[in-house]
Formats: sequence, C-alpha cells, structure tokens
Amino acid sequence: MEFGLQDKTVMVAAASSGLGFAIAIECARQGARLSIMSRSQEGIDAAAEKIRAATGAKVLAMSVDARDASAISAWAQRTVDELGVPQGLVVNAGGPPAGQFDDFDDAAWIGAFELTLMSSVRMVRAVLPAMRGQGKGSILSITSSSVKEPIDMLLLSNVMRSGVTSLMKSLSRSLASEGIRVNNLIPGRIDTPRVQSLDATAAAKKGVSVEQQRDASASSIPLGRYGSPEEFANAAVFLLSDAASYITGASLVVDGGTMKTLF
Repeated sequence: MEFGLQDKTVMVAAASSGLGFAIAIECARQGARLSIMSRSQEGIDAAAEKIRAATGAKVLAMSVDARDASAISAWAQRTVDELGVPQGLVVNAGGPPAGQFDDFDDAAWIGAFELTLMSSVRMVRAVLPAMRGQGKGSILSITSSSVKEPIDMLLLSNVMRSGVTSLMKSLSRSLASEGIRVNNLIPGRIDTPRVQSLDATAAAKKGVSVEQQRDASASSIPLGRYGSPEEFANAAVFLLSDAASYITGASLVVDGGTMKTLF
C-alpha cells in the first residue's frame, strides 16, 4: 500500500535501534527523507548508514540528548534547513529505569520527567512553527501499554507516559484546526532490545530463565507471540501518512490483542 510519504520529511527521535529505528527505515522505504537522532553519535551514524544502504534514502543523523532543550531545537532547525519542513514527527525516547515506588528518590523522578515528558513537550514545540507555516503535519508519540494498564515494575514509565498521552490528546484538539494531526501509538510486547532487557529484569526477580520469562509472556498474548518491530512500524507509518488523514487524538494499540481494556 502506498502511504503518501514520497519526498516528505519525517523526523524520528531515538532512532538508533528498537522501535525508533524500525519506524525510520519503514518511512525511508516509503520514500521519505529522514532526520533521525539519538544520544550516541556513533549509534545514530550506524543507523543512518544501514537505512541508506537498504533504501537509498536521504538521511540526516544527529546526536541529541532528549533531555536537552537546546539540542532538540537545533535538531529541528537543521532538519528544516537541510531537508525542508517536516511533515511528520515521531516523539520517542528511551524509557526510565524499571522499579517500584521505594526504589526511586527525587532525582530519579526528575530524571524521568525530563527524559519522557519534557522531551515530548520540547520536540513538539520545536517543530510546531514550521508545521504551522505549511498548514499541515502529523505528530506521533510512541508511548507504552502502561498508559492503559499500569505495569508493576515500571512506575516511572506509568506516570510519565500517561502525562505524554494526556498532552497529545490535548494537542490533537487544539491543533486540528491548523491541519496538524496528533496521535499516540502504544506497543505491547514488541521484540526490541528494551523488551528483552525488561524480560531479563523480570526473570532475575522471579528466579527463572529469560527463556521461561519470555515464554510466559508470550502465552498471555492472544496471538501467541511477540510482535516484530516491522509490524509496529507499519502502524506508525500509517498514522504519520495521509492515509490516516481523518485520524487525530487516537491511541492505537499494537499488542497482539493482549489488553482487556475497552478504551
């Protein structure tokens, strides 16, 4: 299916690996010009080379700390200068540390606030002037299943990502009249390094092998398996594209049918 991303500029945060990389390379396969970032210059350069080799796409790669407001602004400005006004922005950042309430002091809470919630605020703020100038844009936030069903060992993520979801819902209403769509994409158990790390943490806590933990998790998924990053990326590309032109304020779940929530 053609998604209408040919020759459009898409910015993807935290794109050196995992879900961000999967979304970036799928956008490139659809003909988009890419602006990608992660904290590691080496990591994002390697990701850019992989994308160029696989797709021939034009890729701008920058080292950006998602907690650094000035670095985010510089990323947006350089994207406009070198690739043109972005039609799409994928708001994404690495997750806060796993743990429960007694594990975290004030510094941990503030760090999670900066990494997850304020990075989202700053990324949107950085691209809005350009998107408003063209009267069109699509902003997609990668959140977590914890925004619908809090996860016991991910307290910081539960709280901060819920805030991001509320932010995006509010923006979807205020920006709709300006032609800018805002949506959330919620991953279930997608087979990424982040999920593999969470499986290892859970396995250690339970005193079981990682394979046993993974099998137990997969057995709770109606489709009986973890999702692939490519499957998740397909949903992201759809929401970013003109194929989803009448969808805004939505939170699409990609979880193999795991969640029992109605909404």
